[in-house]
Amino acid sequence: MKITGVRTTVYQCDLTRKKGDANSPGGRVAAGGMAVEITTDEGLTGVHIGGGGAAPQINSLVNDLLIGEDPRGVQGLWLKMVGRAFKGGHDGIMNDAISVIDVALWDLKAKANEEPLWKTLGGSQPRVLAYASGIEMPLNDEELADWYGSMANLGFKGGKLKVGLDQDSDLKRIGIMNDALKKNTNRPMLLIDANEYWSPKQAIRHVREFEDSFDITWIEEPARRWDYLGLRRIKDSVRSAVCIGENLDTLGDFLPYFHHGSGDVIQVGAGMTGLTGALQIADAAYGFELPVTLGGSPGNFHAHIATALPNHMVMEVTDVVPDPVFTSDVRVEDGWMIPGDKPGTGIALDHAALEAHAVDSLPRTSQSSPLGRRPGAGLYAMPPSEDEKTRAASLKYAPAPSAEEL
Repeated sequence: MKITGVRTTVYQCDLTRKKGDANSPGGRVAAGGMAVEITTDEGLTGVHIGGGGAAPQINSLVNDLLIGEDPRGVQGLWLKMVGRAFKGGHDGIMNDAISVIDVALWDLKAKANEEPLWKTLGGSQPRVLAYASGIEMPLNDEELADWYGSMANLGFKGGKLKVGLDQDSDLKRIGIMNDALKKNTNRPMLLIDANEYWSPKQAIRHVREFEDSFDITWIEEPARRWDYLGLRRIKDSVRSAVCIGENLDTLGDFLPYFHHGSGDVIQVGAGMTGLTGALQIADAAYGFELPVTLGGSPGNFHAHIATALPNHMVMEVTDVVPDPVFTSDVRVEDGWMIPGDKPGTGIALDHAALEAHAVDSLPRTSQSSPLGRRPGAGLYAMPPSEDEKTRAASLKYAPAPSAEEL
C-alpha cells in the first residue's frame, strides 16, 4: 500500500449551544475545522478532523515526504515529519499539521488491519469513563442547569465548569452543576477550568474558597502554561489536584512539568504532535506515576486511545453529537464512552454535508478563543461587561438533541 495524495477541506458549522470561557465570556455559536483525507493506491483513505489553518503545511508534508510511502509505518513517518521540522521546531502550526496527518495515518493503519483503532493500539476493554464539559461561560443559570441536566440524563457523573471572572458567580454555578449531576451520584466529580486566567496567588485564593463549599476533583490550567514553578506552588497549596498540559504541543514541552512536579493530572491529546506524540507523553507520565486525562476530540475518538493507556483517568466529552460533516461510531453508555468496531477511528465524512459547509477560511468567531487572552488576566479581576452579557444573551443556536432523541 502506498500513499498517493491528500485532500483538505475547511468547513464551518453552527453550534448547538453557546460556548465560551474566561477569555471569551461573550460566547460564540459557530465552529469550524478541516477535514483531511490521505488517499492510497489500494482505495483506503485515512481521515481526521483538524484546525482550519494548517492546510499549506499539511500539503507540503504529504507531497514532499509521504507520497509513495507505506502508511502503515506510522511511527517512522512521524519521525520523518518531525525531523523535517527540526530547525524551526514542531510546535504551533507545524504541530497542528503533523498531528492531523499522524491521526489520519493511524486511521489508515487500523483500516488496513480491518479492525478498530482501539484494537490496533492494543486496547482490550472498549469502555472509557468520561465527564461532561460544557465550555459554558456564556450560558445563564437556567441554560446551565438544562445542559448539565441533559448530560446527567446520559449517565455522566462528572462535569467541568469554566471559572475565573466572578468568584460569587463561579460558586453559584459550581453548585448548579453539582446539583444536576447528583441525579447519578452523591459525590459528583467536580472539575473546574480557569483557562490560564489567574496568577498563582489568585488561583490559590480562589480555589481554596471553592474547596470550602465543594469537593473539587481538579483545577485545570489555573495559571500560564509555561509557569511550571507557579503551578507547583498552586499544587502544593490547594487540596484539589492540578490538571495541566492542554495547550502544550510536544513531549519536550512537558519535561519541566515532570522534573519540577508541577501537576497531579496530565492532559494529553492527539493534537500534541498526533496520536504518536500523545502516546509518548502518556508513557512519560506513567513513568512518574501520574494519571492522564484525554481532552475533547472530534467524534470523541479519543476513547480509542484511552483504552490502551494504563494510567488513563477520565476523558472529556464536550458534545455527544459530532459536527454535521462527519459521523462517529463512539457512543455514550451510562456516562462511559464506548468506541465501536468499525475499522479505523470510526470517523466517516459526509461529503455532501462537507461540501455544503465548506468555506475558504475560518473567521475568528469560529475559533475556540476568538479574542485571545482576556485583558487583566493574571493582574486583576475583570467580570463580564454589560456588553458581553448582552452579546451572550442574544446569541441564537439550535439546541442539541435530548437524551431520548439520542
